Parts: sequence; C-alpha cells; structure tokens
Amino acid sequence: MATDQSPSDASEADTYEQFEDRVRRISNVGNAAGILRWDQEVVMPDEGTPARAQQLSTLSSISHELLTADETGELLSELEGETTASSREASGETASTDLEDEQAAVVREVRRTYDRETSVPGELVEEISATASNAHPTWKQAREEDDFEQFAPTLEKLVELKREYANHIDPDADPYAVLFADYEPYIDLETAERVLERLRENLVPLIDAVQESDAELTTDAFAGQFDDDDQEALARDVLDSLGYDWDRGRLDTAPHPFSSGTQFDARVTTRFEEDDLLGSITSTIHEFGHANYTQGLPDEGYATPLGEARDLSVHESQSRLWENHVGRSRPFWEHFLPIARERFPELEDVSPEEAYEAANQVHDDNLIRVEADELTYHLHIVIRFEIERDLIRGDLEVSEVPEVWNDKYEEYLGVRPETDAEGCLQDIHWSHGDFGYFSTYSLGSVLAAQLYAAAEDDRGTFDEQIREGEFDELNGWLRENVHRHGKRYVTPALIERATGEELTADYFLEYVTSKYGELYDLERY
Repeated sequence: MATDQSPSDASEADTYEQFEDRVRRISNVGNAAGILRWDQEVVMPDEGTPARAQQLSTLSSISHELLTADETGELLSELEGETTASSREASGETASTDLEDEQAAVVREVRRTYDRETSVPGELVEEISATASNAHPTWKQAREEDDFEQFAPTLEKLVELKREYANHIDPDADPYAVLFADYEPYIDLETAERVLERLRENLVPLIDAVQESDAELTTDAFAGQFDDDDQEALARDVLDSLGYDWDRGRLDTAPHPFSSGTQFDARVTTRFEEDDLLGSITSTIHEFGHANYTQGLPDEGYATPLGEARDLSVHESQSRLWENHVGRSRPFWEHFLPIARERFPELEDVSPEEAYEAANQVHDDNLIRVEADELTYHLHIVIRFEIERDLIRGDLEVSEVPEVWNDKYEEYLGVRPETDAEGCLQDIHWSHGDFGYFSTYSLGSVLAAQLYAAAEDDRGTFDEQIREGEFDELNGWLRENVHRHGKRYVTPALIERATGEELTADYFLEYVTSKYGELYDLERY
C-alpha cells in the first residue's frame, strides 16, 4: 500500500504515539488520585485516613516515577530536536517544526513539568512533604490556642525548605518567582506584582469612600434559619438554572467547598449553614464556574494537557466570572429570587433589589479572608502576597509576621486583628508550604472582568438573557474562547486570543468602581 509518510515522518509519529501513551498513563494515575482525594473530603469514614494516606502516596510515587524516568526524557529529546530549554521558555515553542501545533503544546507542557520535577532531589521532596504533614497539626493547635510562636519554628523550616527547592530549579532566579510559577507558570511575577499593586492603590481609597458613605443598603434580606435539605434543593436549582451537566457531575457537601474531576466527571461540593442561605448560593455558583470550565474541556484531549485546564488564574477567572459578574448581578436576582421563594416562602417580602444589595454589601470590619466581600477580598490577598514574598526573599523574619500582618490590615482595611487566630494564623496555605498560591485568586478576578467585557463586546450585553435565565450565549462564548483550548496556548497567548489584549486590571477596576460607586452613592466614582 502506498503511503505519503517518509520513513523519518513515520518514525516521529511512532515516537509521539509512545510519548502520548506515557503521558496518558501519568495523567490517569493522577486522575485516580483525584477521585480518592474527593472521596476523602466527602464520604470517606473518619477512620479511613491511614489507608488512604498510603494509597495516595503510592499513586504519587508511581506518577513521579513515570514522569521522571529516563524514557520520558529520551522521548522528549527526540521530539524536540535541537530546541534548547531557554528558547522553549522564552518563545513558548517546544517541539521541532515537524510536530503539529497541538502535539508541540503537549510536549511543551510535559517538558516543563519534567524539568522541574527532575531538578529537585527526591530527598528534598520527601522532606518538604513530611514537614508539611507535621506542620498541619502544629498550625491547627497554634490557631486554636492563639499562639503564633508555636507555629513559628515550623514556618521557618518550611520557608527554608522552599527556598532550597527554588534554588534547585533555578539558582539564578528570584526564589519567590520560582514558587509562584508552580501555580501560574506563564504569567511572570512582575505582571502579578503590577496587577496587585494597582488593586492596592485603587481599592484602598474606594473602600475608604464606601465606609464613609451614608448610603443604607439592605443587609438582612437573607436573615433567618434555613433547613439544610431545602438549601441543598435550592443549590440544585442554581446548578440546573446555570446549565450544569448532571450526566457528567454531581453535588455533595464538604467542610471546605471545592470542585474536582475531569471533563467526563466534574464534581461540585458546597456547604450549608442554617443562618447563611446567601453564602451557600454564592458558594455553589462559584464551584459551578470551576466545574463548568472542566466540563467544557475537549473530550478528545482527555488525559493530555490538551484536555486540562490552563492553570489556576484561568480556572479562578471562571468561578469568579459566574459568582460575581453573573451571581451578584441585578438581572440574576430578578431571575433567581422567584425560584428561591418557591423553596423558602419567608423570602416573599424580599425584593430583587434588596437581594442584590445584600449580595454586594461591603463589610467595614472583616478580618477573615474567606468571609470577605467581593471588594475587600483583594486586599486580604495583597497582604498575604506581600508578606510571603518578603519571607521567601529573606526581607522579613518569621518572628515579624504577626506585627507586619496587623499593621498592613490597619493600613489597607482600617481594622486591626486582636489575636493571631483572626490574624496571621487564619489560613492553612503556609502550613502546606503553598507559597505563591494566594495571588492567583486576585489574578483570576481581574481576568474574569476582562473576559466578561470581551464577551459583551463580542455578543452584546448579557443582562436581559441573565434576567430570563438564559446562559447559553455567555457559556458558548467561554467554551469557544477559553474552555476548548485546554493547555494548547500559554496563558498570555490564551488571554490575548480571547480578549485582544494582554492581562490588565483596567476592566476589573472599571467594574468595581462603577458597581460600588452606584451602590454607595459615591459621586466621585
């Protein structure tokens, strides 16, 4: 039989097929571990932890061994030809020109992970893991006893280990930039710093103006006691309304809501508190945004980077877009309040405008990040970002953290924590060694505003469709411009393709100044 392939083309095709098979095996091990983690958070019996820890450790070891094996490196080198690591990182190109664009993207993504994982000695990885495991109960006890000094030696050790980790990956780079790249590999740290600095400079005076405003918003529209079972039914109503695909997902409860899975099985969790109906609604919409992105990834890319989400900032942009630009909008409450009243007749006297105001009130005394409103939330993030950056760079001692934390809260938010528990011990991230993670929350919100503006520029305003409970047009735009690409494009390229611009805080700042200026009668806004 005649063939159009030359022997070299056939050889490269065979090499890529072997490579992709290996990638799929690694990915499927990770996906299986993800299901076990979901089970651990949602339905695992309390005494299941010892066995589950061994199961997850074994799967992690198998995945690491497959990824870092010599065979993986050899296949990467064959597919890349003479492309150097430095040119790969600078240009976003990976493989030789004989590979198709999508294949080149897969090679690029695997190469990046391979290089980082093979750069760090296994002994150091194990030490970080063991230290983080032991850090969690230490942090928990320190928070319960309101005593930062109990946690300080452990935090010092984790900072030291993560500096060492960063040094192995790139001894010439800013160590915090290396850690940041674990969570956001293609947006450079300078861009993140620039965005967060703009948020700080603009949000501090806006929040001050809000707090000085005489406007009286309705804040008790959702006051009352609400049955958990009825709240779950309403959460299902929310997901139905937004277009969640139940054939590829499910809803459960967890102490800390999250979404996980793949395009074939994207699960949502939320939580219910009797006196916080609004919180369960916004939490469910937020997790829908994550799961909806996952469900929108291409089926044919499953178990390769082409079928995976484009890192944390893009993922967070999807949850923030649905939670804030949709779920906290006037049109949404005009649509959804009648549905909520069917479940909770006690909301009969609440108007859509009152629901909208309650969903967007700005708190003047909030010290806790996870309880923050849409506006002040980002200053909570800026504070953590600045502190952990200075810790990793050696510009701040661990012993100084409580005072610096409290000073920044007083400067940026006008409130001062009275205890370590409501101050620098409130988050779990540092006990896990997760330095560099926090900023992706704000970067995601900034990108959400930019994407929403681009979608409206392309399709027209969505207000009337949201008011009618029609979300297909918005979701279709997101599917076309974000979801279907997986990791084919590096983050800056994906953003520019979708919006025509590089990442900018302009749209977010325009959105919040307009929205909260109108809500709080701020003439200068």
